[in-house]
Amino acid sequence: MPGRWFLWGGLGLVLLSLGAFAGWLLNLPPAPAPVSAPPVPELESRALLASLQPRKRKRPLIAIVGINDATETTDYLMPAGILRRAGIADIAMLATGPGAVQLYPALRVDADATIGQFDARHPDGADYVIVPAMSRDDDPAVMKWLREQSKKGAVIIGICAGAKVVGAAGLLDGKRATTHWYYLSELLTQTPSIQYVPDRRMVADRGVVTTTGITASMPMMLTLIEAIAGRTKAAEVARSLGLSGWDARHSSAAFKLTRPFVTTVLANRLAFWNREEVGLRLDPGMDEVSLAIVADTWSRTYRSSAASISGHSFPVVTANGIRVVPDRLADRSPKALAATFPGQPPAVALDRALKAISERYGERTAEVVAMQLEYPRRDRSSM
Repeated sequence: MPGRWFLWGGLGLVLLSLGAFAGWLLNLPPAPAPVSAPPVPELESRALLASLQPRKRKRPLIAIVGINDATETTDYLMPAGILRRAGIADIAMLATGPGAVQLYPALRVDADATIGQFDARHPDGADYVIVPAMSRDDDPAVMKWLREQSKKGAVIIGICAGAKVVGAAGLLDGKRATTHWYYLSELLTQTPSIQYVPDRRMVADRGVVTTTGITASMPMMLTLIEAIAGRTKAAEVARSLGLSGWDARHSSAAFKLTRPFVTTVLANRLAFWNREEVGLRLDPGMDEVSLAIVADTWSRTYRSSAASISGHSFPVVTANGIRVVPDRLADRSPKALAATFPGQPPAVALDRALKAISERYGERTAEVVAMQLEYPRRDRSSM
């Protein structure tokens, strides 16, 4: 008899939990209707550029920092690839310790130096420090280093959920800021003195810049290039990326947790027998921005993960000198291969990767990926 009561009691708890989940799910909003991003006043745009003007060196030194075991793929690689193709600054990809940097959700790369080595070479610090999302917001080495760089006069740029890392270092206290839509409440809980600014892809306040989601690093880097080298140079780089423009316009209302998003993720996760690994071939001189975008995109479907493949085990060097360490040798490559769209600009590669995902897993899965990237698919002009 006690066992029977325990069984019925446990079943009751399960039913109550399922009922609570169903109620929560039904209360989520439907997919948002297309909303135009509000314009950004000219005065505000000028102020953003002014806040990013180089102040220490004629040719700036830009450091991109990551932790070795889990730094976000596109946040780390896209700024390096875009800034190096611009050729207007010296770029250092850093890690907290020696060895390769494991990115998430995909790829592994060699850093240029550790933060200790960087400090020994540049005791006066960087001009700019770019902070990607990391698996830990409060890594002690990163916290200490960011505070030191800020004191030395570096402009700190938090990409996507990298804003949480910047906030954990105490550099966002009392400042205006933004971040990825999914992590906004977490950031505001962590740093309650922040003044959240909606409808902006990037927000600057007293030596710190924050951005919205993953794809915001494209307009952010173009804005930084414009501040350093002028509008003409930034337009040249934008064309190479496949963009017709860039600015801080953003529609925050278009990105939220919705019922279609949750049900699609849940269905894809439950269909564990349908998951697959997708291979990405590494070729010397390939576009690292396109590689990062495609790897990130295919790893966010909840149906697939991406693995880089090569004919040899040593790092493959991309067009702008990033050393990518292959995950698999060619003779052990996954059955499914995804195109990285060589010869196509990165913005086109992103659209084509989403189209390929839609054809393979359905349009709702492609929308789930775009929502995670915080990518305004209907308006690619400003990413």
